[in-house]
Amino acid sequence: MKIKRILISQPKPADIERSPYYNIISNYNIQCDFHKFIKIEGVTTQEFRLQKIYLQDYGAVIMTSRNAVDNFFRIAKEARYEIPDSLKYFCNSESTAFYLQKYIRYRKRKVFHSNNFPEGIMEKILKHKDEKFLLPCSDASTSEIPELLDKEGIAYKEVVLYKTLSSDLSHLNLNDYDMIVLFTPSGVKSIFDTFPDFIQDKILISAYGEATHKAIKEAGLRLDIETPTPEAPSMSMAIENYLKENQKK
Repeated sequence: MKIKRILISQPKPADIERSPYYNIISNYNIQCDFHKFIKIEGVTTQEFRLQKIYLQDYGAVIMTSRNAVDNFFRIAKEARYEIPDSLKYFCNSESTAFYLQKYIRYRKRKVFHSNNFPEGIMEKILKHKDEKFLLPCSDASTSEIPELLDKEGIAYKEVVLYKTLSSDLSHLNLNDYDMIVLFTPSGVKSIFDTFPDFIQDKILISAYGEATHKAIKEAGLRLDIETPTPEAPSMSMAIENYLKENQKK
C-alpha cells in the first residue's frame, strides 16, 4: 500500500527541518502528524512519602529520562532535602546527562553516561558497585535496568516519581492514517483508552522497543515495522527503509 499520512505519537519537533522525519516528509511527499499519546504527571509529596524511601540513604541515582531528572529534583525540593555535591549521577545518554545542567553545576559533579544503553551504563555502575543506587521511574516503567542490577547484586531501590497517563485522542480519526508510530506500551494503551473498539485493518503499525512490540501483540494488533534493528537503529530510518522498499512495488 502507498503511504500518504503517518501519525507519530510524539510532540511535534520545534524545528521540523532538523527533525529526523524531515527526509521522509520532503523525499516521499508524506504528511507526518505529531500528537502526544501520553502525558506525565508527577506524584505528590504524600505519595512519595508513602513509599518510605529516604533520599539521604542513597549515594547514587540512575537517570533514564528527562522526566526522571525533573521529578527527582522536584521531589527533593518539596521534601526539603538538600542534595549533596557528592551524589553520583548515572545517565542513560549524553543528552540526559547534559540536561542535569538545569539543576546542578555539571562540571563539579560526578556524572556518568553512555549512549550504549543499558549495557554501557551498567559497566560504569559496576565500577561503583559498593554504592546504594536510587532508580527514579514511572508507574509504568519497562526499563531493563532492574533486571541487570539484580543480576549483578547491586543494592538499589526503585522509586515512582511520576505517572504515565493516557492522552485524550478523541480529536483524531485513526482511520485517516496509513501508519501509526508508537514508542511505549503506554502509547498502545492510549489508543484503546480512547478507542476501545479500534480495529487496525490496513493501518500499518511501526513500534520502537521490545516492550512496545510485546504490548502491541498482546493487544491483538499486527506489528508491521520493528525497530531498533541493526539495519534500522532509529524509527525514522526504519520508516524510510520501508518506504524505499514500498516505492519499488
